[in-house]
Amino acid sequence: MKLQQLRYIWEVARNDLNVSATAQTLYTSQPGVSKQIRLLEDELGVEVFARSGKHLTHITPAGEKIIELAGEILNQTHNIKRIAKEFSDERKGSLDIATTHTQARYALPKVIHDFIADYPEVSLHMHQGTPMQIAEMANDGGVDFAIATEALELFGNLIMLPCYTWNRSVVVPKDHPLASIDHLTLEELSKHPIVTYVFGFTGRSQLDESFREAGLDANVVFTAADSDVIKTYVRLGLGVGIVATMAYDNHLDNDLVAIDVSHLFENSMTKIGIRSNTFIRGYMYDFIQSFAPHLTKDIVSQAMAISNRSEVDALFEGIELPHY
Repeated sequence: MKLQQLRYIWEVARNDLNVSATAQTLYTSQPGVSKQIRLLEDELGVEVFARSGKHLTHITPAGEKIIELAGEILNQTHNIKRIAKEFSDERKGSLDIATTHTQARYALPKVIHDFIADYPEVSLHMHQGTPMQIAEMANDGGVDFAIATEALELFGNLIMLPCYTWNRSVVVPKDHPLASIDHLTLEELSKHPIVTYVFGFTGRSQLDESFREAGLDANVVFTAADSDVIKTYVRLGLGVGIVATMAYDNHLDNDLVAIDVSHLFENSMTKIGIRSNTFIRGYMYDFIQSFAPHLTKDIVSQAMAISNRSEVDALFEGIELPHY
């Protein structure tokens, strides 16, 4: 059994059983991938993939367990390389972060700017996607961290570290009727068309829940994943915008009025998700603490040593999170 063979079956599974796409990803040939998979199956005495002719149709029950274990083994080989790099040169390496537009646009710029200044020889890569996509990237070991508000809890292999809480603002043009209301209610808000985030993005689920609990329907007429896109369509008169408060810039958005509606919605929490058993290098600890000062190396190490999610949550009880 070779590590290369384990990598092949892992990547085939990640590429929806497309051997050609896997070969391109691994910079090798399709026949070479197929041959190595067959050799592994012959050695194990079971099929990892079921076939119809030359095509893979699905993963067998045995294959499901083998591929899961292969992923863990590959992750540990990655950790071995990281340990070696940590001791050979602690200021060189790479850091892959997956996050959403809101985090990338509003929460991370200063952190990344300072990190690159402190670690010029660390290659930093940012991957953007939906909360589900970025959580899956971290869960599968494709990135080091996932930073998001939603979806991280759906993956049991992720250790979730709370970073900060935030709430929402309504944004409207200066001449909009809501601009002059001091204390906005959900009833008043429900009378207007709403432009906000796609479901599953940036705390959208909590927004919907607030309307449901009040027995009201949110008249959502347009959704987007990007706060700037939402504000653009508010300017076009499509509706009332509901965005993360951090997404309103007093200078860039001075043609709009931001109305605090934190009294209408529960706070949302942004977290960092890290795959369990990940070896965290020194500069990674520094990045985490720069983003969330309460997440010291000691606290993060304690959280990573705990496998039970409720115990991780208990670790952070009593810690006052920053609020934006």
